[in-house]
Formats: sequence, C-alpha cells, structure tokens
Amino acid sequence: MRSRTHDEAMAELYHSDPALALDVVNGILEDGDQAELLIVLRQLAQAFGGIQAAAEQAHLNPTQIYRTLSPKGNPALNSLIAILKAMGLRLAIQPLASSTPAHAA
Repeated sequence: MRSRTHDEAMAELYHSDPALALDVVNGILEDGDQAELLIVLRQLAQAFGGIQAAAEQAHLNPTQIYRTLSPKGNPALNSLIAILKAMGLRLAIQPLASSTPAHAA
C-alpha cells in the first residue's frame, strides 16, 4: 500500500469538503501568512483537477504554477487572479470588523 503525502491527503480532504477549504484559505488570509496560503492554494489546485488543468485554464505553464504556489513563491497579482479563477475562486476585499476607513480618520 502506497502512503500519501500530506499535500495529497489535504487535496483529498479539500475535494470532499470545499467549504472547509474556503474556511482554511480565509483564515490564512486573516493571519497574513503568504507561504501557508500558497501551499493551500497548491493543494486546492490538486484537489480540483490538478496543476496541469489549472495551468491550462489559467493560460500559464504548469512549472510556473508550481513555482508560484511554492512556499517561497511571490505571485504577481495577475497570475494569482488567473490561478484562482481557474479553480473557481476570486479575491475579495472586505473591511475589518473593528476598523475605521482611512479617509474617515
């Protein structure tokens, strides 16, 4: 019996529970840990069709997606948006619950 990697296990979990995947991503965005976010996005890409499929839909090279979504990746906004769109996701901006807009200060 072949053992699964952590990424494979997480991809399977996210595939079976997409709501959990979104909660995890949103939690990471609240904390601001870029490396962790990129790892989870790579796992999500694997969960929903694989890196190759995400690359084709995002019109990017699979190697570029692996590099972009590596823990040391530093994706350009347009690449990140294309990858998210390929996975059926998008970025959204929301106000912090306890903050006052900068222009009101």
